[in-house]
Amino acid sequence: MSVAFVFPGQGSQDVGMGKALADNFAAAREVFDEVDDALGEKLSAIMWEGPKETLTLTANAQPALMAVSMAVMRVLEMEKGFRLVDKVKFVAGHSLGEYSALAAAGAFSLADAARLLRLRGEAMQKAVPVGEGAMAALLGVGLDVAQKVAEAAAQGDVCQIANDNDPSQVVLSGHKRAIDRVAEVGKPLGVRRAMPLPVSAPFHCALMQPAADAMAEALSKVEIRAPKVAVVSNVLARAISDPDEIRDRLIEQVTGTVRWRESVLYMASNGINEVYEIGAGKVLAGLVGRIEKSIKTASIGTPDDIAAQAELFA
Repeated sequence: MSVAFVFPGQGSQDVGMGKALADNFAAAREVFDEVDDALGEKLSAIMWEGPKETLTLTANAQPALMAVSMAVMRVLEMEKGFRLVDKVKFVAGHSLGEYSALAAAGAFSLADAARLLRLRGEAMQKAVPVGEGAMAALLGVGLDVAQKVAEAAAQGDVCQIANDNDPSQVVLSGHKRAIDRVAEVGKPLGVRRAMPLPVSAPFHCALMQPAADAMAEALSKVEIRAPKVAVVSNVLARAISDPDEIRDRLIEQVTGTVRWRESVLYMASNGINEVYEIGAGKVLAGLVGRIEKSIKTASIGTPDDIAAQAELFA
């Protein structure tokens, strides 16, 4: 097998996502109904009607993106006869997408994944008072330079690598004071641009420790089964399958670096030459293409996308 499925993270959300799936496939409607029931509210209404500001709230965006990914998976499995274990060697997800990957591989129930992501979003939002944290994407430099920029900008504050996304895009996270210094200290080191990100909290850095503690408690109460296919961990950039290790790495992921570039290279070194992004948007397909040009990429998030990939289900 040479195929991997990857699952998007925050930033891929948009009002209307998943609506065409629900309109066209009963299996997708069931997923959105299950997520609504698990959360005790009509998240699907926010997804399809907005407003965008409400959907973008971390506590909504995280379970919503997972729901769209799982709706696609359910359609593939229930209506196209697709079996993940027969066709896919690895699954991986970017940040919250790791929960989608685990749910797709059968490690979590859909309801547990929805509740965990709602809690994760709320806990991340509460961890740092609004305005005290920030994130910025460094464009034009790789990991080594980004690490030097983070160290130079910290000056006693938290400033860490949150996402190693591709060879020329690394995201820093930490105290707003430190992130505000990034552009200035980065120029002499070759940073072409330091782009502030429109996020409500500084994800994947030490400031998220209260959220990591909340996730440790929540994950201790949830059954995690061995996944049907290996899951590439964000923080390790290699495959894991032991339920206890999955739990530990998900806790670590809240404050740790999303090692996406290395995760893609790991999959490529293990024979992967086709990667399909499952769910909303096309962000990860773009990153994968910049990390390893030999990998064929495609996004599957709409009925048209599903129809276009018919050979995958043959």
